[in-house]
Amino acid sequence: MALAKAALGFARLSDGELGTFTDTVIDGLTGNAKFPTPPVTLATLQAHLDDFSSKVAAANVGGQADTAAKNAARLVLIGDLRQLALYVEMASNGDLATLLTSGFEARSTERQRIPLEKPIGVTVKNDGEGALDTRVDPVKNCSMYEGRAKPDGGDWGESVYTGDSRHIRLSGLTPGVLYTIQIRALGGSTGQSDWSDPVQHRSL
Repeated sequence: MALAKAALGFARLSDGELGTFTDTVIDGLTGNAKFPTPPVTLATLQAHLDDFSSKVAAANVGGQADTAAKNAARLVLIGDLRQLALYVEMASNGDLATLLTSGFEARSTERQRIPLEKPIGVTVKNDGEGALDTRVDPVKNCSMYEGRAKPDGGDWGESVYTGDSRHIRLSGLTPGVLYTIQIRALGGSTGQSDWSDPVQHRSL
């Protein structure tokens, strides 16, 4: 029998569905002795959910800046959930019943048998001051995309996560600096693909 793995498809949920899913995870992990030391505290997850929910409401009646703020808050929430999914998967030790008490769903065994291809077709454009918007060709059976950037001669910064291959937004960059960008796909039988070939772009 295949070991249970946490599904990462929550990154593809609508804003409303993502909020509901996060509530389910908070309920599942609260007081759950099977998962005593989550890498993201439930207080932090709740705070990020509240921030996301308020920004969704603002974006529904606001303009482009409100939508950008909502999208940034969504990425933070998805990053939290991905860390928790990996923790739950390891703490469950492959037991499906234990994993499901966390509020996360299990990855299908069919998907587990399919390795992911390395992302190709990476393109980058500037998306405001200190931000780069990256896109790749969609990867079959991918649950989520992970993007990273490093300044010329520096170290890799914190990864960002999204379910949208067309908008992998890297923010908080230093204007005028040349960055190297890579993307990889998450999911499949290996859990992750190889990193894409590096692409360079200068932040404005």
